[in-house]
Amino acid sequence: MTQPLMPKATAIWLIENTKLTFEQIAAFCELHILEIESIANEEGIQMVGFDPIASSQLTFEEIRRCEADTTAQLRLSPTLDVDRMINTNRSKYTPVVKRKDKPSAILWLVKYHPELSDAQIGKFLGTTRLTVQSLRLKTHWNYANIEAHSPVALGLCTQGELDALLQKKEG
Repeated sequence: MTQPLMPKATAIWLIENTKLTFEQIAAFCELHILEIESIANEEGIQMVGFDPIASSQLTFEEIRRCEADTTAQLRLSPTLDVDRMINTNRSKYTPVVKRKDKPSAILWLVKYHPELSDAQIGKFLGTTRLTVQSLRLKTHWNYANIEAHSPVALGLCTQGELDALLQKKEG
């Protein structure tokens, strides 16, 4: 079993806020039963409890299930993996320092992948269609000073995200 984040602080919270047995808390937090008992007796522990429900390590239902059956063991909630997080529809934040690199990335995409639409490029890099169009038509106000660079090399996206974009246009 994978250990929860901050096991002692999690144990403190579980002792203070649930009716779980010391054995259940010890097994979940991967601590010795004597440690749990000393935490419950407040022997030398000056730590704030860590809520495993707020951190999505446990669900309220899981705690209630184990409170009802003292032989049941708590199970960590499945963690979010990187693949699931990448596929969420969150707006993409570009740090201020990298925003000046967007025209270079747009120019690179226009130059090496002209089949991509202005809307696709704009959505991918988080810019407007007008900016993409002005770079495609060479009418951008700073066109003479812009050099084409890969958005991956500039750190605006990962190679996987770029590959996914190019796969979409082929499919």
